[in-house]
Amino acid sequence: MVLRRLSVWFKRESFRILKTKGIIIFHMSAKIITQYTSEVNFIRSVYKTDSFIPLHEPRFSGNEKKYLNECIDSTFVSSVGKFVDEFESKIASFSGAKYAVATSNGTSALHISLLISGVESGHEVITQPLTFVATCNAINYCNATPIFIDVDKDTMGMSPSALEAFLKANAIVKNQQCVNKTTGNIIKACVPMHTFGHPCRIEEIQKISKEWHIILVEDSAESLGSFHNGQHTGTFGELGVVSFNGNKIITSGGGGCILTNSEELANKAKHITTTAKEPHKWEYTHDMVGYNYRMPNLNAALIVAQLEQLHGFLKNKRVLAKSYEEFFNGSDIHFVSEPKNSKSNYWLNSVILNDRIHRDLFLEATNSQNIMTRPIWTMMSKLPMFKDSQCGDLTNSKWLEDRVVNIPSSVVA
Repeated sequence: MVLRRLSVWFKRESFRILKTKGIIIFHMSAKIITQYTSEVNFIRSVYKTDSFIPLHEPRFSGNEKKYLNECIDSTFVSSVGKFVDEFESKIASFSGAKYAVATSNGTSALHISLLISGVESGHEVITQPLTFVATCNAINYCNATPIFIDVDKDTMGMSPSALEAFLKANAIVKNQQCVNKTTGNIIKACVPMHTFGHPCRIEEIQKISKEWHIILVEDSAESLGSFHNGQHTGTFGELGVVSFNGNKIITSGGGGCILTNSEELANKAKHITTTAKEPHKWEYTHDMVGYNYRMPNLNAALIVAQLEQLHGFLKNKRVLAKSYEEFFNGSDIHFVSEPKNSKSNYWLNSVILNDRIHRDLFLEATNSQNIMTRPIWTMMSKLPMFKDSQCGDLTNSKWLEDRVVNIPSSVVA
């Protein structure tokens, strides 16, 4: 079907506009599609294949099978076992956090982080509109409401200037709590996200949050191995969360973790994620509503093996990013490089097209040739479940939504 439609486009030298449900979709002729031939050829030359190229696939080239077999032989495949303990110790050491708590996924890590931060029904949580939906879902799980603050164009993460402007215009501090003057609700937490592994201006956000008595919870789901001024992302706030989903830089299949320097918060997180069971040799007693959110030992075995390769993966991805940067230099397509004073993990490499028309043409041209690319997320403020949330001026978010595309970013074998 796609080939048939393309053949029609090839016979034309102008745009054809289709209207579907009020959305204008621009399809282009062969003459314009071919302007992306060099991009397609370059990506294929990097991955040395004529087959389908995914956006980001895992690499299993270490002790994964060995540790998985060891875990299976031990019969400890659930949330208790040596690999869970080993993972928590190693990820804390790598990130520089004092404590790490392994969870079933990044969303559960964020949910628990918000809960132990005191976020509850009626509270509001500041975040950014350009993020994966899990960020806002976790806020909603707490029966809280998101407030959307704009991002910076260069980091694609929360803008500290936009955050400060919103708070000065819309909030006051009463009894050591930040209160929204419009709704009268407490603004309890702030959740910036390090988009595609690029650190946002987290030190400035940390300072603003402290001044306004707002708890800082970093969504570092995508930024394992990313640093700002030499400090690992996820360790600036009271809590930080990391994801190890199958498409992340290292994976446990499904998994996440909470990072913190607070022993009290770490203990609380571990307790709640283990169904809030009180320690006892045989009794099953629980002192509060808890969650079955701990990472199974089987998944931990996989992530321990992946952690052993993380430094090599990071080095490989920086070489890939440099290749992309050099290739796109001087073209109409802008490659997104790491922000100033930051070292990015380049989890997903990104480019910025001239406008939404060119974005869609690039997506069509690459995906039709079996090279997976994808646009940045639809803004959370546009989704039906969050469309009534309070927003600041979202000019930069809208600009990026129309232009940003992720390109293949797997570790090059």
